[in-house]
Amino acid sequence: MPADLHPNFQSQYDAVIARNPGEPEFHQAIYEVMLSLAPIAGERPEYAQWSILKRICEPERQIIFRVPWVTDDGEVRINRGYRVEFNSALGPYKGGLRFHPSVNLSIIKFLGFEQTFKNSLTGMPIGGGKGGSDFDPKGRSNAEIMRFCQSFMTELYRHIGEYTDVPAGDIGVGGRELGYLFGQYKRITNRYESGALTGKGLTWGGSRVRTEATGYGTVFFAQQMLGTRGQSFDGKRVVVSGSGNVAIYAIEKVHQLGGTVIACSDSDGYVVDEAGIDLDLLKDIKEVRRGRLTEYADQRDSARHVSGGSLWDVPCQVALPCATQNELPAAGAKTLLDNGVELVAEGANMPSTPEAIGLFQEAGILYAPGKASNAGGVATSALEMQQNASRDSWNFEDTEARLEQIMTDIHAVCVATAEEFGHPGDYVVGANLAGYIKVADAMVALGVI
Repeated sequence: MPADLHPNFQSQYDAVIARNPGEPEFHQAIYEVMLSLAPIAGERPEYAQWSILKRICEPERQIIFRVPWVTDDGEVRINRGYRVEFNSALGPYKGGLRFHPSVNLSIIKFLGFEQTFKNSLTGMPIGGGKGGSDFDPKGRSNAEIMRFCQSFMTELYRHIGEYTDVPAGDIGVGGRELGYLFGQYKRITNRYESGALTGKGLTWGGSRVRTEATGYGTVFFAQQMLGTRGQSFDGKRVVVSGSGNVAIYAIEKVHQLGGTVIACSDSDGYVVDEAGIDLDLLKDIKEVRRGRLTEYADQRDSARHVSGGSLWDVPCQVALPCATQNELPAAGAKTLLDNGVELVAEGANMPSTPEAIGLFQEAGILYAPGKASNAGGVATSALEMQQNASRDSWNFEDTEARLEQIMTDIHAVCVATAEEFGHPGDYVVGANLAGYIKVADAMVALGVI
C-alpha cells in the first residue's frame, strides 16, 4: 500500500498489519477506511481517548470450525467454516455466508469489516459480521449440498440468533443453501425463529425483493449519481461483471430504467451482446440450468463469447462490477477510462483495487464504493427481519419503494458528508466517514466493551 496515510493513523495501520499477518484483503479494507479518516484526524478527541480506531479494527469474535460431510460416493470430506462477528455497536451482527474455494480468514475479516460500515449507512439497527466456508457447491448434488449445510449449521447454530447474529446469503449461498441451513437450525433449536437467517424463501418467512435487492440497490444508487450531473440511464451502454444473483438483477433494473447492458461474465470468460443481454435466457441458464455463459452465446445470434481476456475491454459508459473482490485492477480501470466510462458503481464487495480507485478519482468520473452502492441487499435483509418480528409480509411494490428510498438516503448522506468534510463529490470519503462516525459514536456511548 502507498504510505500516504495521515500520521495519526500510520502507526495504527502498521499495528494491524503486524497483528494480522498474511491477510492482504483485510489490510486493504482497513487501509481504505483509514485513508478516508484524515478529515477528522485530531477533531474527535473522544475517539482517541476510547481507542475507537484500534477497537474497530479488531473483531469482537472470530469463530473457526471443522465441517465434516460425506459425498454421494461415501467419501468423508473436511472443510473449514468461519463466522467473524465484527462489530455489534449498532445492533446484532448482520452479514452473509460465502461458500467458495477462495474463502479464508482474511477474506471473511475484510467482508465483516466492510459490512460494519455498510450496515451503518443503511440507517438500520444492525451491526457487521460475515462468514462462510472454503466448500465449493459447484458440481455438487443437492444431497451433498444439504449434508454440507447441515454439518455447517450444526456448529454455527450456537453462535447465531435474531438478537445476536443474523446470517444471510452471499456467493455460493442462495435460496437452496439457506433452506437447508434454516432447516437444520430449526431442527436443532426446536424453534421456528424466522429472524435468525435472512434471504429465506417467500413461503417460509422471506421478504419480497430480497432476491433482487443488491442488484436493484446498486442501480438505484447509480441512478442518483447520474442525477447529480443531470443524466439518467436512458440510452447508456452498460457492462456488468458476474452473472450471479447481484449481476442478474442489476441487469434487470438497468433495462427497466432505459439502459442497455451489453456484456456480463462468469469464471470462463464473458459474453458481448450488442442487442442487449437477453435477461430471460440469462436467468434460464444461470438460475435454472446452473450453466455457463458459453451456452448463452450458443443460443443467441447477436452474442459472442470471449474466453479469458478482460470484460473491462468492452467500451461502455457505465460499469457495474458485481462479481468479487479485486476483479477490477488498474489495467482494467485505464481501459475503461480510455473508452469513455462515466460512472463505476460497485455491486460486489471491494471489487476495485486501490490503484483502480485512484485512477477513477484522478479522472473525475463518478465512482461509488460497494459499502454505499451495494448496501441494498443487507438493507432489505433488515426489512425481512422487521417482517419476521411483526409476523407480517409486505408486497413487492411497497418493499421495492422502501429499498429505493434507503438507497436514495444513503446517497444523500454520502454526498452531504463528503461536502461537510471538504471533499465534494468524493463518494469514498463520504461513505467511509459517514459509516465510521456513526459506529464510533455508538462505541463511545457504550463504553469499553
